[in-house]
This record gives sequence, structure tokens and C-alpha cells, in this order.
Amino acid sequence: MTSYKVAIIVGSLRKDSINRKVARSLCGMAHDRLACDMVEIGELPLYNQDYDADSPPEYERFRQEIASRDGVLFVSPEYNRSIPGALKNAIDVGSRPYGASVWNQKPAAIVTASPGLIGGFGANHQIRQACVFLNMPVMQHPEAYLGQVNDQSFAADGRLADGPLKDIVGKLADAFADWVHLIHQARGLLAAR
Repeated sequence: MTSYKVAIIVGSLRKDSINRKVARSLCGMAHDRLACDMVEIGELPLYNQDYDADSPPEYERFRQEIASRDGVLFVSPEYNRSIPGALKNAIDVGSRPYGASVWNQKPAAIVTASPGLIGGFGANHQIRQACVFLNMPVMQHPEAYLGQVNDQSFAADGRLADGPLKDIVGKLADAFADWVHLIHQARGLLAAR
């Protein structure tokens, strides 16, 4: 069985955010098929096109980490019906300079979690729009808007507690592992022609 290296990008910078906990849980459930690492975005300077010619070291580190991965999992809250600023900045940093996007052709999935009922629906779709523009094949199903997630959704170790939410996230982990494999397998078959 092939194991794929996946970058997890969490839209919340908060150390104990529910989205960070969901991300850890999701990766733990697919550990035999996905080797996941969180790629931190909090220290990235705001994107500025003036940096395209001479990028800050934080940009270079981030771009190299994403380029070395087989896929990307975005796990994010919704801020004001939109993408958190830090996440949008990371997407922009990775997409530049023009023609050198590290996102190009990376299989992706998007999970949004919120204490609210709609589970970050708006942010989920805005991240999806950016991924489509960046030529990232995004997992279509199952869609993942996790509502009513709060600190009680997690066990003492920070992983999801047993229950329906954990079952849903487990299915997401399996589906994403299948998706990454499918995309890479298809590319291999096309290259062999």
C-alpha cells in the first residue's frame, strides 16, 4: 500500500483551535495511508508582489514544504463568512511568483469545522474556489462542513471523542487517502502512455 505525504494547513492560528484538533484526528485515522505534517502559516509575512524577485526566507520555507508533498488538506474555521486572513495569505504566497505555483496539480480536500450549525460553509466554498483557480483537483465528496464542534467533541488527548463526529471524520480520512491515490495513479497511467 502506498503512503502519501500530505501537508495539513490549518486556517486558525490558535494553538488549541478545534480545527487543529480535527486535523490531528483526521490524519491519525489514515496514518497507514497518509503521512501528514502540519505546515504552519502564522509567521508568513503578508504577500507583497515586491517579494517575488527576492522572497523572504519564510516564503521559501513554506513553498518548499508544500512542493515536497503529494497532497494538501485544508482544515479551517470561518471568519465573518470568509477565509481566515492567515490562510488566504498562505494561499497567495504559495501561488506566486506567477507561473511557479506550488499548488499546481496537488490533490486537495477541504474540511471546515465550527461551533455553529453550518460548519464553516462559506469558508469551505471560498477555499474551494481558490483551489479550482490554482489547478488543484479538490475532493468533491464527501463534503465536510462539521457543525456544532466544540471542546466537548474531543477526548483528554485532544483527539476526537468516540461518537458520530469521529465516525464522519474517519470516513473523510479514508476518502481523502483514496482521492490522493486516485489522482497520482491516474497521472502515472497518463505518463505511461
